[in-house]
Amino acid sequence: MPLTDTAIRKAKPPTKPLKMTDGGGLYLLLRPDGARWWRWDYRRPVTGKRNTLSLGTYPDTGLAEARARHLEARKMLSAGVDPGEHRKAEKTASAEHAANTFGAVAGELLAMRAKQLHPRTAARERRFLEQDLAAIGDSPVADITAPALLAVLRKVEARGAVESAHRALAAASMVFRYAIRTGKAKSNPAADLKGALLVPESTHFASVTDPAKIGPLLRALWGYDGSLTVIAALKLAPLLFVRPGELRSARWADIDLEAGEWRFVTSKTETPHVVPLATQAVEILQDLKPLTGRGDYVFPSERGRDRFMSNNTINAAMRRLGYGTSDMTAHGFRAMARTVLDEVLGFRPDFIEHQLAHQVRDPNGRAYNRTAHLAERKKMMQAWADYLDGLRQAAAQ
Repeated sequence: MPLTDTAIRKAKPPTKPLKMTDGGGLYLLLRPDGARWWRWDYRRPVTGKRNTLSLGTYPDTGLAEARARHLEARKMLSAGVDPGEHRKAEKTASAEHAANTFGAVAGELLAMRAKQLHPRTAARERRFLEQDLAAIGDSPVADITAPALLAVLRKVEARGAVESAHRALAAASMVFRYAIRTGKAKSNPAADLKGALLVPESTHFASVTDPAKIGPLLRALWGYDGSLTVIAALKLAPLLFVRPGELRSARWADIDLEAGEWRFVTSKTETPHVVPLATQAVEILQDLKPLTGRGDYVFPSERGRDRFMSNNTINAAMRRLGYGTSDMTAHGFRAMARTVLDEVLGFRPDFIEHQLAHQVRDPNGRAYNRTAHLAERKKMMQAWADYLDGLRQAAAQ
């Protein structure tokens, strides 16, 4: 006879465990201590062994709810699924889901990147992730939505740190991409916030773009009286026009002098990039290799070969040459190349943008791969190096 709520409420604690059956194998187990457990006995679909599934306690789980859970479990068993094993798998997945918080995933990524980055760069990334994004640190990374992330970034903006908000967004995006690659998330909510933040005031890096002034600048760089690694970095900065941090952190393992190519992952977009090396760049690197080639970094720090050249080394050297930050910066070589390659040498803008490692898309809106127009870019880089040589030599006359 099916159970009723009245019968259950009137039932007294037995002297020994007692089953009150409801039908279909569902029963309420009464214990002498007053506890009441909903149970269902079934046979496992694979082994045929008897197993008991707990469906809750009374009165937290009422009769109607117990019957609904029982029905769901029976349907599962009819489909060949062991409801007990299914519950264990769900609990394990739930525990893993909760353990994969944004903070935990960020910490895992930071630990990996700390081996590759300068300590100050690593500390800056850690600050964005652990301070500016602390509010989502304990949230499962897979559950964070774009609105939730935006709310955190709005607080960064509110204190007037618009640039920091953008950098925190970039740091968050890096964590979500890593979470996707490691199977801990399925989407990147940071990607949905493009255009959602305030636009920071534009900061232009000082640059020399007048060919009449580039020659004297190059001559000054070539005449720098300092360490050989700094001299090589100063010479390569205008030839390669990569981001300063990418030049400073260059690794010998990424450079193929025979092929005349430097392949690495860009710091800003984390996409593979190829820098064709003109013969002048190859010669500079060949001269430098006996000095630093036994280590990992092309431009090791003076404090130790396990780290690369510091952030201000090139700018400091340029200040010694008489070029202050209002005249020319290490980043300014990128503006120099973009302007002169386009306006003076007449190379196609998309070739230049590719070489600057900017996102360039095809007519269908898809990003080109790293080898797009590589043959033409090699010609452009050699023409650029030859042009700079001409300006430098003319300035010496």
